[in-house]
Amino acid sequence: MRRTPIAVAVLTFVLAAVGLPAVHPATASAARIARVDELSPTKSAVFVDSPAMGQTIQVQVLHPAGGGARPAYYLLDGLDPGVGQSTWTNATDAEQLFAGSNVNVVLPIGGQASYYTDWQHDDPHFGRYMWETFLTEELPPLIDASFDGNGVNAIGGLSMGGNAAYILAARNPELYQAVAGYSACPDSGMAAGAVMFSIANRGGNPLNMWGPAGSPAWAEHDPALMAERLRGKTLYLSTGTGIPGQHETEIKPQLAENIVLGGPVEMGVNTCTVAFDQRLRALGIPARIDYSPVGTHSWSYWKDDLHKSWPMLRAAIGA
Repeated sequence: MRRTPIAVAVLTFVLAAVGLPAVHPATASAARIARVDELSPTKSAVFVDSPAMGQTIQVQVLHPAGGGARPAYYLLDGLDPGVGQSTWTNATDAEQLFAGSNVNVVLPIGGQASYYTDWQHDDPHFGRYMWETFLTEELPPLIDASFDGNGVNAIGGLSMGGNAAYILAARNPELYQAVAGYSACPDSGMAAGAVMFSIANRGGNPLNMWGPAGSPAWAEHDPALMAERLRGKTLYLSTGTGIPGQHETEIKPQLAENIVLGGPVEMGVNTCTVAFDQRLRALGIPARIDYSPVGTHSWSYWKDDLHKSWPMLRAAIGA
């Protein structure tokens, strides 16, 4: 049975005491591309004026050098995105991996602890977060028009971004043909405590996102409850166990952090993945779940999983 921890109720009570800012106003203005900087023949920085977000958002696109219609893979970052570029291009060989594929890889920049969702209220620390509207309504037509997109899309991400990928796909099933989550927990009920803590730990008020845990808005953003909307899509999930593995033998500065912090986090992800896997099986919805007997919550493993998942995602969207 899925239960919201007592800690969530305590955190909710404390955060409620600070009050909530006013709800953001609606806007009917159209998003537009302010400028495009060509970083290389196959990588561009796109600056989008987003009415929903009330600011200019940078998105970087990996794309073939030539023309021709192609699908898109929207690849989301984790809780603490890279500054100036996606951590996918900073911490992995994503550029080399996608270089041989006829695909636009769309990498949003920013969105710390946003869960790439539309927040109910502006946050004093983060400002206006309307990421779902940006990613599902404003951005795709601009990407397709500027980079020969054919309207076929996949979405994926690591950790927070993987949660968001499944949420966005469940809420917008017509938009995506394939979904991938690397060390993600696509069960918002099980993840509620961790989600709220991660936002508060970075200075935000988690009540500004979907309100108190257990409220209707949480259910409306829970892929486990909306799993039927994922039927027919190519689904991928990966998880380790938190036990140090092959990458913890490598000498690197973040080794201790990977083990001490990334180990317990990945243990929680594993538990959630098993539960979501069981949910999909009960509904008869096929998915590929890569269970590793080892692995912490860290980039070396996400790089491996990106390589493992790409052939099936590529086939699903015809890249």
